[in-house]
Amino acid sequence: MKLKSELMIQPTGEVWKKIRVELKEDVNTRDKDLETIKEWLKKQPHLPDQWEDNPLMTFLRGSSFSLEKCKRKLDMYFTMRAACPEFFTNRDVSKPALREVLQSKLQGPPLPGVTPNGRRVTICRGLEASLTPQQVTDTLKLALMIGDVRLMEETEGVAGDIYVLDGAVLGPSLLAKLTPTTIKKFMICVQEAYPVKLKEVHVINTSPIVERFVNFVKPFLKEKIRKRIFIHRDLKDLYQYIPQEMLPVEYGGKCESMSSLQEKWTQKLIEYREWFKAQDALIATEKLRPGRPTNYDELFGIDGSFRQLAID
Repeated sequence: MKLKSELMIQPTGEVWKKIRVELKEDVNTRDKDLETIKEWLKKQPHLPDQWEDNPLMTFLRGSSFSLEKCKRKLDMYFTMRAACPEFFTNRDVSKPALREVLQSKLQGPPLPGVTPNGRRVTICRGLEASLTPQQVTDTLKLALMIGDVRLMEETEGVAGDIYVLDGAVLGPSLLAKLTPTTIKKFMICVQEAYPVKLKEVHVINTSPIVERFVNFVKPFLKEKIRKRIFIHRDLKDLYQYIPQEMLPVEYGGKCESMSSLQEKWTQKLIEYREWFKAQDALIATEKLRPGRPTNYDELFGIDGSFRQLAID
């Protein structure tokens, strides 16, 4: 599809060069790697025959150009698209339910620029403490929709992701409505099915409820990711990790406001409405999978056992 508007500034110059090193990307061989993945996809009876070049290149970059790792992530991506219809269907943000979440419940826009070491920053904050169980699910759905747009539009790649979680508006109802099964499904998506290199998570405007929420999520993460979670009592501490000037004005920076960024991302998601609809058919078909089909209950640990998740 043709990109109608650019919300994410793509890295150039020395930062671009740093990212090539971080991603182990050889500009002389990457097109050959892309063709290899496209040929592999055609030969998998249970996966879609083809997909656009942009997301496939993003998967290669997120796999540090390890072809085997890229194949595993792509297989899991299409598997999760089939396994979690609550996240991957009905993705039209012009419909009232999703529009309400975007406008009045939660904001989570990626910022336009990247840090000096080439990382993309996303800031998430609640606008209203009370969410229904469906709105909690829709919030996670919207996060993955933004992830899908980034598969298409991170055309030069980034050296990883930084998430800032603003806990100023986080009510106990969220903890009550976020079930272990839902968070497991979401974490498998983020950690195993998407080409995300999660470098840092910063929690600001913390409170006892926020710290309970962080402790709730921690068991689903590997130890090295737990060590990348930083809780800040003072906003100024965040500036040690993210340049102040690239942050939105609400956080002392020179970037535009969170509401302005959110509205632009809402329009971006509307631009992708037909693309999202076309993706509905791009799922893994388990009855065609060579060998043993994926057992969703085992995948999500619904039998009570905990499945340790892997992440870059």
